[in-house]
Amino acid sequence: MNQLNNPTAQAVDNVLIYIFGFSLILLLGITAVTIYFVVKYRRSKYPEPTSQVEGSWLLESIWTVLPIIIVMTMFWYGWTNYVGLREIPAGAMEVKATARMWSWVFEYPDGRKESKLYVPVNKPVKVQLYSADVLHSFFVPAFRIKRDTVPDIESYVWFQATEPGSYDIFCAEYCGVGHADMTTSIEVLSEEEFAEWSQSPQSSGDPRGLVVLNEQGCIGCHSLDGSENIGPTLFELAGNPRQIEKDGKTLEITIDEDYLKRAIRDPEAEITKGFDPMMPAYDEETISKEDLQAVVDYLLGKVAPVELSGGKLLAENGCISCHSMDGSEEIAPTFMGIGERQVTVERDGKEVTLKVDAEYLRRALLEPDAEMVKGFAPMMPAVDYLSEEEIDAIINYLLKQ
Repeated sequence: MNQLNNPTAQAVDNVLIYIFGFSLILLLGITAVTIYFVVKYRRSKYPEPTSQVEGSWLLESIWTVLPIIIVMTMFWYGWTNYVGLREIPAGAMEVKATARMWSWVFEYPDGRKESKLYVPVNKPVKVQLYSADVLHSFFVPAFRIKRDTVPDIESYVWFQATEPGSYDIFCAEYCGVGHADMTTSIEVLSEEEFAEWSQSPQSSGDPRGLVVLNEQGCIGCHSLDGSENIGPTLFELAGNPRQIEKDGKTLEITIDEDYLKRAIRDPEAEITKGFDPMMPAYDEETISKEDLQAVVDYLLGKVAPVELSGGKLLAENGCISCHSMDGSEEIAPTFMGIGERQVTVERDGKEVTLKVDAEYLRRALLEPDAEMVKGFAPMMPAVDYLSEEEIDAIINYLLKQ
């Protein structure tokens, strides 16, 4: 992205260029005059002082009035652009951003929560800033916006992206040992992509407990694979022993539902031995009773596997961009009614008519060039990077179309 094209970056950069430009002119001018006088009035040419002190109201006026004008224009230019950074354009989309050690959570007006900030291109966005624990700072270099998030104080920033892309978000205020990892991004989508994202199901297909862990930033401190991080791992907790420090004593407990609920609601009451007491408490306003139970069930392995969505997998892997769902032929055969028809394919230099069934679809997904549908170019990539379960979900979905 040309960073001068977005309004907030343009405002900041223009002021910087203006101040830097005048500073450079003054530096070069003063340096040139200094060198001139050093050469002209060097000791070898004038061994004795010969200065003549005479007043000049013109020079005194110039070096008094000119700096005042320069400084005042810098102030005016900086102030007007600062005011522009605080005045939200009409029709701006509003998103709530909550910072906590050490993650960002973005909440949309419909209640949807994401760990990344998804916005449409060419639309102003107001980000309301909150902190759930300590001082953080919302910093997006590409848009030249930086604002502290202070506990119990609401603040905001706004920006408008002019080109789709992914732009980094950092915490620019040291907030503890996980400060360097408190990063995420602004995902700027085209209007069509954002409309599709907005209308897509909010569920990611993951268990609710895992969704809450990601929304609240727990994965930033607690791993899910057994590796140690800032906090204890969340891998295979059920029934395992754990040493905790409580009331100055070291105790050994068995991880169960009651312990996990206490650890989330009041984490400083029982500190896992070997870790610092830095986890914030999650009250009912932050995590509801239902979500707390979902998290505990997930951590204890009580959650049934989630059924994969074939339609979602097709969309995520870009299949819908080539294969229509409404019967229209594009650069690839339509998916509409695919499970109820026959296709003519070119195989080993011969034309063969096949009935579309599960086996044919599996071959078409894993080896698309082996049997090319007549009339279409061989351009589809193999999806052998998907798991067997994901391929089965896609096939079952297509056979129902």
